[in-house]
Amino acid sequence: MQPGRFVALGDSFTEGVGDPNLHYPNGFRGWADRMARQLGRDDRRWEYANFAIRSKVLDQVVEDQFDDALALAPTHISFYAGGNDLLSLRSDLDALMGRYEDALTRLTASGAHVLVFTAFDMRTTALLEPLRRRVLTFNDVVRELASTHGATLLDHSLMREYDDRRLWAPDKIHMNRLGHKRMAAFVLRELGVPHTLKVRELDEWEPRGWRRAVRDEGRFLRTEVAPLVRRRLTGRSEGDHALPKWPEPIRPADGMKRLARQRALARQPTG
Repeated sequence: MQPGRFVALGDSFTEGVGDPNLHYPNGFRGWADRMARQLGRDDRRWEYANFAIRSKVLDQVVEDQFDDALALAPTHISFYAGGNDLLSLRSDLDALMGRYEDALTRLTASGAHVLVFTAFDMRTTALLEPLRRRVLTFNDVVRELASTHGATLLDHSLMREYDDRRLWAPDKIHMNRLGHKRMAAFVLRELGVPHTLKVRELDEWEPRGWRRAVRDEGRFLRTEVAPLVRRRLTGRSEGDHALPKWPEPIRPADGMKRLARQRALARQPTG
């Protein structure tokens, strides 16, 4: 594949939440940064930008990221948004998917190779079953729209490895380091780009006993679900003060950790 400019758009999934790394902007690495590094290894002429910010809903992604991203004339765009909208059970799902199609149409009209993703089917506590039903509907529509508009679909229903909880962060919503690395490998494989990512096979694991399962679910509700609900009720989000990781194109072959240090130094106040 010819080298070009890869631009990533979206929310926490693409920002890299769940894959902490203090050497990268915003303290996360994630699948998109890992993928960009592999693109640079394949051909140093590849360029990369990432505008994704955690907690953003679809309209915020479109309003805050699309103009700047498309101004870069990307050859490849990854787009995942809408997952945070699904968390609000009062939101109109039909209207959401209409706006999603408008956004996808705008991206594909740019002439870039557009990659879209289904949402994860979160098979966790039964209390989240209403959310799961919305996720399944969202995914069905994304599959149809990807086919209609000629976007490349990364479908999590075909990635059965993600049924293993060892690929997930404690919040059960974001991938952990192992999950992000696998996602980078999946996307690179879809694009036909060779990579050097070491994706090790997971050992067999024993199912939890019911006592441990009850304890784990209770901890999950206290530490993850309850704070999320509080933020929703107060209108606050974790991304309110976050900035895009890579708003200007970089060449990953130049060393992403070094580029991140240079960027951090440039932002420090002088005098």
